[in-house]
Amino acid sequence: MTNITVLGSGFAALTAARELRRHRVDAEITMISPRDELHYLPSVIWLPANLRKGEELKVPLRHFFAQHRVNFVRAAVTGLEDGGRTVLTDQGAYRNDHLVIATGGRLIRKLPGIEHALIPCEGIAVGEEIGRRLEALPSGRIAIGFSANPNEQGAVRGGPMFEFLFIIDTLLRRQGRRHRFDITFFNPSPRPGARLGPKAVDGLIAEMKRREIATHLGHKMVCMEEKKVVTDGGEIDADLILFMPGITGPAWLASTDLPLSPGGMVMADAMCRVEGRPNVWVVGDAGSFPGPDWMPKQAHQADLQAKAAAANIAAALAGREPKTRFKPELICIVDTLDDGMLVFRNERFNIVGPRMKLFHWLKRFFEGYYLRTFR
Repeated sequence: MTNITVLGSGFAALTAARELRRHRVDAEITMISPRDELHYLPSVIWLPANLRKGEELKVPLRHFFAQHRVNFVRAAVTGLEDGGRTVLTDQGAYRNDHLVIATGGRLIRKLPGIEHALIPCEGIAVGEEIGRRLEALPSGRIAIGFSANPNEQGAVRGGPMFEFLFIIDTLLRRQGRRHRFDITFFNPSPRPGARLGPKAVDGLIAEMKRREIATHLGHKMVCMEEKKVVTDGGEIDADLILFMPGITGPAWLASTDLPLSPGGMVMADAMCRVEGRPNVWVVGDAGSFPGPDWMPKQAHQADLQAKAAAANIAAALAGREPKTRFKPELICIVDTLDDGMLVFRNERFNIVGPRMKLFHWLKRFFEGYYLRTFR
């Protein structure tokens, strides 16, 4: 029987498996990942405010695997052979007829002293630690920022950092102790969040000003110290540092002959095919794709790429030419705990909604709707 191997168990990987079955692909699907549960990282922003508990964001995938006839292999990928037809792991080698790389990206940890910062997108445990650190601080200085992959500016995830910034401000105000804290937002760009669109950037910076959050923008990162962020434009004293570095591809890509972008991700076309590698596909943060310069690294875009890849694999298995292109699209609700700002962008429109409580509740509703798919 034809085997389709999917690497990863996050948003893109699960969507690829589900969409393959939706297209009535009757092949063997093997999913290889170190983890057999979905960690819903978009809701990590709410952990410091105790709006969510860490265990609530971990969804076992046993039901999903049974429903979609997925053979799960708990293993870590170490490389590829035979043009992608063999996946090497720490638990042995696995053959395939089609390979979908959906492992997600890897955080760039080259900044000296980065160990002094908490990196929220690392996972649930970090979100919980942020809550503990905040609770233990009677007063102090908080610095929050992000940067991009210097070799591929689109490989960045800044949205959650804006959310942590505003949520921490809101939380401290609710607790009646915001006046004891200085909060600074830092970013190497003078216009952070540019991929959201000019109007969104204006709104974010205005919101910082309204909340009396200081900004340190347009200065290259130099290093971090135990209680300090150092840039070429000055230093930011901080008792708590939250920082999201840029994204690159998985480390094991270096041992393969796959075509890589300057930023270290797998090169693909608009149909998610890896260049020069028949029946090898990439979706989500592990890939570098053609498209507008604002195209995001986010779960929604990964889902859209996974849907396109699944449709194209189904076409190839049926003897048809793959023709489905993924849709570049950005949907983001920047949550503040009290309300939220909706940003939508595609190749025709860039819409920025006003701050509304409705958007906060929509984000919570979507969380429940999305996770019901896997429970």
